[in-house]
Amino acid sequence: MSHSPSTTPVLTIDGPSGSGKGTIAALVAERLGWHILDSGALYRLSGYSAIKKNIDFSDIEELVNNTLNMSVRFESGRIWLDDEDVSLEIRTESAGNNASKVAAIPEIRSCLLQWQRDYVKAPGLVADGRDMGTVVFPEADIKIFLDASAEVRAERRYKQLIEKGLSANLAHLVEEIRERDDRDRNRTVAPLCAADDAVVIDSSDMAIESVKKQVLEVVKLRLPDLVIA
Repeated sequence: MSHSPSTTPVLTIDGPSGSGKGTIAALVAERLGWHILDSGALYRLSGYSAIKKNIDFSDIEELVNNTLNMSVRFESGRIWLDDEDVSLEIRTESAGNNASKVAAIPEIRSCLLQWQRDYVKAPGLVADGRDMGTVVFPEADIKIFLDASAEVRAERRYKQLIEKGLSANLAHLVEEIRERDDRDRNRTVAPLCAADDAVVIDSSDMAIESVKKQVLEVVKLRLPDLVIA
């Protein structure tokens, strides 16, 4: 699928777990009045559904069939899987690790590819994930790669989990994030990396508002005719 400034504009925000890409994507999408794609949620749903149905991750055919037949709804900031609100369940660390595992399976990535591309609708799309700018939307108008140190990302994740009433251990989170980074960056299919034409932003020492401002400045630079309210 090809996307150019003459059609529906696409902004991709890629980065490792805990870099803040989901938060920034939501804020930027709201400011622009664009649609949003949380690609990571799809992989989390695939992994969560497989675990719930006792599907072995080595059974690729069954994993793919299950993923293709998931009934998913995104409504008012909530995520529904087969008519069950799983918004909190898929945000746990175990769900994240399972998502990383299924994301390393080429057949799963392939079956979710068109699903993700179908989210492109006027007036525009903000897509966050790990391969949005490299694989899913390689011709996106604007590409951001948001990064941060493992320690900072673990601290952010720890606060998020505590605020949601979920248990968390900071040292364990640092270890898990490093393991996920290694798995995501070294997988054979769509490894986590910045696209050649992406603007890399290290948010380790930046406030959310500062990151948002910088991303919007990139948008204005790449799409000078776009009116931002």
